[in-house]
Amino acid sequence: MLRMIFETGHPWITFKDPSNLRYSNQHEGVVHSSNLCTEILLHTKASTYKEDGSRKVKEFGETAVCNLGSVNLKQHLTDNNVDYDKLQNTVEIAIRMLDNVIDINFYATEEARNSNTKHRPIGLGSMGWHDMFYHLDMNMDSDDAINLSGKIYEFISFHAISTSTKLAKERGVYSTYKGSLWDQGLFPIDTYKKLCEYRGKDMDATESLDWSSVRNHVKRHGMRNSNTMAIAPTATISSIVGCAQSIEPYYNNIFVYSTLSGDFTMINDAFIKDMKAIGSWNIEALENLKACNGDLTLYEFPKGVSREDKNRLKDKYKTAFQQDQIKLISAAAARQVWIDQGQSLNLYNDQTSLKSLNDMYMHAWEVGLKTTYYLRNKGASQIEKSTVKTVKKEEVTAAQESTVVACSIDNPDCESCQ
Repeated sequence: MLRMIFETGHPWITFKDPSNLRYSNQHEGVVHSSNLCTEILLHTKASTYKEDGSRKVKEFGETAVCNLGSVNLKQHLTDNNVDYDKLQNTVEIAIRMLDNVIDINFYATEEARNSNTKHRPIGLGSMGWHDMFYHLDMNMDSDDAINLSGKIYEFISFHAISTSTKLAKERGVYSTYKGSLWDQGLFPIDTYKKLCEYRGKDMDATESLDWSSVRNHVKRHGMRNSNTMAIAPTATISSIVGCAQSIEPYYNNIFVYSTLSGDFTMINDAFIKDMKAIGSWNIEALENLKACNGDLTLYEFPKGVSREDKNRLKDKYKTAFQQDQIKLISAAAARQVWIDQGQSLNLYNDQTSLKSLNDMYMHAWEVGLKTTYYLRNKGASQIEKSTVKTVKKEEVTAAQESTVVACSIDNPDCESCQ
């Protein structure tokens, strides 16, 4: 399995023990696998046929469906913290929107309609995590980032579950609520405790919010949705709104984004901002960034940048492959405590050792993750070393446009900047 993962990035792994032990609707069926993107953990059932006199009548089974949305954390920041009031408001609105989707959706099969309308699962996720860490001057693979990951997801979980139980009071509980873990008073933190007991390990998570009000409300009014949270990849929508994908670190500080309109050279906005803050973002800085393929460990900073700033920026803008993968897994585990489904967690590998891969995947299982997504390996090719020039607009050819748009240096002589 490790050899195949190393060669192809597949298979995507589902750990079936946490996926089922922590499944809120386990009385209805078995979680056989995740969905394609590894964040949805719901049961499925095959359709069956029953004899009705001389004819067979089909009883529709269940094809698991989940309705997804993602909160952009980049838009929920103050000068030096997370804007929790705004985040609460967004989560509450998003949960209501996702519940509405179930009723207005188009279903390609009756099995999908049957599953979705009976259990009403939704998956509220998040994106822009690396942008948030940049903003807070916090390394993504640090202990502080792990702690903040748990804190934010406890907050999101609190208000997602709270909103779902309020919807249950308004609109009624989902039809298979009776017998679920919610019905038994078991929340995500409780199922995490059950997993720890099953594995004979101590639980390393505690509640920092007062959950008693939510627990009491669920006890009285039930839940509108069998599941409420899941972190999806968000590759396309993150690019549209201009934030980091999902829970992912930025792949690189410079890369080519290909669309039907052409190839566009993209540069890390936060890096540009920090370079401007020290007065060092110019054509030379851009050319040097392209020359080193966005790897700041090989980057030649412009003259005048202090050693302290160099070291700070090199550490802050590590590429995805330079992040401590064990720390990224631990941060995902801190979130997983509070999530009732799963996460699309990519891992990044620039090693050739199967032992290092084994250590990563065993750590993912040990800390209670339900799934992992792609294993990303470095490609043999690198970004083309074309030169970004300031040219007159009429001289820009279609082939040059993809590099000119990357200028972003507020050069008064540059037509692109103007």
